[in-house]
Amino acid sequence: MSDRSWFYAANGQQQGPYPEPQLRDLIARGTVRADTLVWSEGMAGWQKAGEIPGLMSGGAARPPAMPQPGAPPMTGGYGGGAEGPLSIDLPLLPLLGRFLLLMIGALLIIPSPWTSTSFYRWMASRTTVPGRPNFEFTGQPLDIWWVFIAMGVMSYVGNYANTLQLIAIPVEAFLGWMLLRWIFSHLASNGQPLPIAFNGNVWTFIGWQVLMIISFITIIGWAWVIAAWMRWICRNISGTRREVIFTGSGLEILWRTLVFSIACIFIIPIPWMLRWYNAWYISQFGLVERTA
Repeated sequence: MSDRSWFYAANGQQQGPYPEPQLRDLIARGTVRADTLVWSEGMAGWQKAGEIPGLMSGGAARPPAMPQPGAPPMTGGYGGGAEGPLSIDLPLLPLLGRFLLLMIGALLIIPSPWTSTSFYRWMASRTTVPGRPNFEFTGQPLDIWWVFIAMGVMSYVGNYANTLQLIAIPVEAFLGWMLLRWIFSHLASNGQPLPIAFNGNVWTFIGWQVLMIISFITIIGWAWVIAAWMRWICRNISGTRREVIFTGSGLEILWRTLVFSIACIFIIPIPWMLRWYNAWYISQFGLVERTA
């Protein structure tokens, strides 16, 4: 049963699919309780989680209509209410193909607005966000085409001379800040734009970029800087009643990145490593009710 994907019902909305280990994590957190309706492929209908033997103890099919007499309709409104981690389903070969196109676009610079936007759209379509059915990214290649072109140019400039590298660092950070704001402002659910924005200060963002580069001197400190940076980004996301959090630790980022890097030396494991690393990273982001 451990390789099954599960859906669960919360606040009149269908959540999922989640791999069984992630569903068990939601059970441990109390998000999924014994009386929560759940469904997995092969089941005749929705059942309470506590009624499924073994579930409460230590490409998915579409589920049937969820029985909810008197409950609100399953819509993607802005009210929020559902909590839990994000998840992503990444088919192996499509992921590899789109990642290669992303890299080719970045190397050639000119195609990068199209290859990057296509990659973001696909990744968003594969991501499951609690309370946000049919999650998608709606940005267009020409929205901020100059940012992609400038990022490509800076990647070459930074490799040309030490002096130019010092100039490239804050410029690349500024471009990354612009890119992040653009991505958050073009998220949608069920075809409706989400009122989400990234309000982090540009100078603070540049400071994080500089700190991360400096932290490489410590060999391992960069992993803790990235974890703290991700939490700062989450704290500066507005426009939703739920709070975005990042739960990954520096140690988790460090050892997974080392495993990923070492495995990729052997070439063949790259597709599996890409899926493993990206799925874990996305799962470290989650939504919780705001406490203040």
